[in-house]
Amino acid sequence: IKRRNKKQVPSFRKLIKTSKVKLENKLKNKQFKQQSTIKKYRKEQRKLRQAVKDAVSKKPIPLEDPKHKRSVKRIEREEEEEEEALPLDMMDEDDLQLMKDLGQRASFLTRDLSSSEPVHAKKRKHKSVIDKYEKIPRTLQTAPEKELIHLLPIKDKSGIIPQTREKPVTDIKQDEEDQEEEMELEEDITETPIQELTMEEHLIERRKKLQEKKIQIAALASAILSDPESNIKKLKELRSMLMEQDPDVAVTVRKLVVVSLMELFKDITPSYKIRPLTEAEKSTKIRKETQKLREFEEGLVSQYKFYLENLEQIVKDWKQRKLKRSNVVSLKAYKGLAEVAVKSLCELLVALPHFNFHNNIIVLIVPLMNDMSKSISEMCCEAVKKLFKQDKLGQASLGVIKVISGFVKGRNYEVRPEVSLRFLTLHFIFKLQKNKFLSLKKKNLTKFSKERSFFCPPWKKAEEKLERELREAEASESTEKKLKLHTETLNIVFVTYFRILKKAQRSPLLPAVLEGLAKFAHLINVEFFDDLLVVLHTLIESGDLSYQENLHCVQTAFHILSGQGDVLNIDPMKFYTHLYKTLFKLHAGATNEGVEIVLQCLDVMLTKRRKQVSHQRALAFIKRLCTLALQVLPNSSIGILATTRVLMHTFPKTDLLLDNESQGSGVFLPELDEPEYCNAQNTALWELHALRRHYHPTVQRFATHLIAGAPSEGSEALKPELSRRSAVELFENYSMATMTFNPPVEPSNSKKKDKVLQGDSFLNEDLNQLIKKYCSEVATETSLDFTQYLKTSLQ
Repeated sequence: IKRRNKKQVPSFRKLIKTSKVKLENKLKNKQFKQQSTIKKYRKEQRKLRQAVKDAVSKKPIPLEDPKHKRSVKRIEREEEEEEEALPLDMMDEDDLQLMKDLGQRASFLTRDLSSSEPVHAKKRKHKSVIDKYEKIPRTLQTAPEKELIHLLPIKDKSGIIPQTREKPVTDIKQDEEDQEEEMELEEDITETPIQELTMEEHLIERRKKLQEKKIQIAALASAILSDPESNIKKLKELRSMLMEQDPDVAVTVRKLVVVSLMELFKDITPSYKIRPLTEAEKSTKIRKETQKLREFEEGLVSQYKFYLENLEQIVKDWKQRKLKRSNVVSLKAYKGLAEVAVKSLCELLVALPHFNFHNNIIVLIVPLMNDMSKSISEMCCEAVKKLFKQDKLGQASLGVIKVISGFVKGRNYEVRPEVSLRFLTLHFIFKLQKNKFLSLKKKNLTKFSKERSFFCPPWKKAEEKLERELREAEASESTEKKLKLHTETLNIVFVTYFRILKKAQRSPLLPAVLEGLAKFAHLINVEFFDDLLVVLHTLIESGDLSYQENLHCVQTAFHILSGQGDVLNIDPMKFYTHLYKTLFKLHAGATNEGVEIVLQCLDVMLTKRRKQVSHQRALAFIKRLCTLALQVLPNSSIGILATTRVLMHTFPKTDLLLDNESQGSGVFLPELDEPEYCNAQNTALWELHALRRHYHPTVQRFATHLIAGAPSEGSEALKPELSRRSAVELFENYSMATMTFNPPVEPSNSKKKDKVLQGDSFLNEDLNQLIKKYCSEVATETSLDFTQYLKTSLQ
């Protein structure tokens, strides 16, 4: 059907986008308008009936009020009017009766007879009405003025000639007919019943739609990859599919588009950051190739920005538990879509740290590290961990650390420990290593400078010059810049740690802070050592910390003292006492994981500080460690025995614990918490004989080795795979976290019997008869008398 007006015909794509919900809304609006007009008409009729009813029911007003005396002037004026009026005797009877009837109505008395207004209208003066009417200008019925459209003028010899054209006037009747046709079309669309499909037909239809969308996505992606500079506009077409409205395939299509765009940006993004052009650069003339490159870069940056905004909106909609624009995506399916969006953001965070909007991605990812959803939180934490490990320069790591520090402070330090644990994956390069490298380089240069000046050929000098130019062309980042970035990063990390120690000692971040301080303690300034040790001891004495947190405090303190703290005159005896006192809290249950921290603490406290450790302290710790090995899991026992072996090698005089004879005065006091005064030299390591009968073969081997005095050669020496590994490595290698036994249990070599014995054949014949005899007897109550047996035993 041809449309009679020049209205734009809706495209097929627009008709497809017209959803069922939109048509239903149009139908509802039409019905509402009809109901409102009907209500308005009824209201007006009701008012009219009420006005007529009120006019009829009004009481007649008397012509003369006896209580009110009229003025003399008014009486004379009325008499003159009566004289001018027609006498009643000259009127017909019918006219007289009519006048009487009208006189009984209130409306007749209050109404101006010369007025044509309704009864309930307000009184108006005739002069003012006539004046207003006379002021209205007279218009003749002429042809409607035609609207002109101004066109570009024409220049002639005589001058500029303006050009105009009449604007076509649309016929109102044609518009009304077109609207009626549209309404009829909408009614036909709404009236046509939707064909109900079975489950199988619905799945087949969905599979077809999904296959078509996949082919479309693949075609667009392959076209972009084949020639990114020419087909950069197809990114917009692919990104528009994120607004898929078909409820059958909306979620799946959006997920596919998100992942496809993420992979495309990873492939076509250049290895440099694209900056906006200045006004001078825009005004200069350039070659076609350069112009094409600029258009590609501008299109790439704009589409990348819009893509990140779409991902952010998906995550926000899921976080706020609301739907965007339409209900084609259910609330349950939105979580899966949000997880795909977060995964894409994490991939871009790791893959494109050099490109534009990387800081915006960091701002999106860091709050999600503290999300209630475990999968999303772990995904973001792993992405940050990967970024820290692969970031060699430190620029991206600095940006993440700044955002994390601000986020933790803004949440009043009430965040998940995983957020702060990511600091542990940082790698720093510092000035100490740089000076060492520069000093070695300077020595080598001074050593060979004279030799080089004598017999260095010209081609060698040219080669060195070329290498220098290539190095400058590569624009490799200098070590000074790295040091500056790493120093700033470390300052922010320590500021965050110290704030938590000072203001939020009950924060869930405290274990992660203590662990981080233990790792980076050698990088702390010496000026803070005294205050930091006081804070750590206060935390231990408060009793508010868990056992593992106390161990972290001890570990941090000794890491501080083992580095630059050697120059300080600080006695850490209170930390030795605390660790010695709390060793027996470890057992084969929940605290078994704390053995790893204890092994690290012992290595720092006793082995690395051997010159500051007394003989009595070493004996006490060896004795308590051997006792502890009896009550923990096999991997912990192996780690503790390996530490005992190292201590016996570090302190050779401790072999007196292998002798039964006591030395010195006093008795061993195992219940005393002071390692210096427990008289450990008057005891022996009898626990090793019990461990020699342990069910784990490696524990047996270590116990036998220590009883023999921990020799390095001979039959009682350990194998290289045991002797060359540290205690922590042995603890991890023999761990039973995967519910496996290391080494595996050997299968039994006993042969299977041909016949399987059943029933009474396992028992002796005499025993069988005795059992049958007692089973057949009736139970009788007899008194039990044990005195006779006691008398015989006493005799």
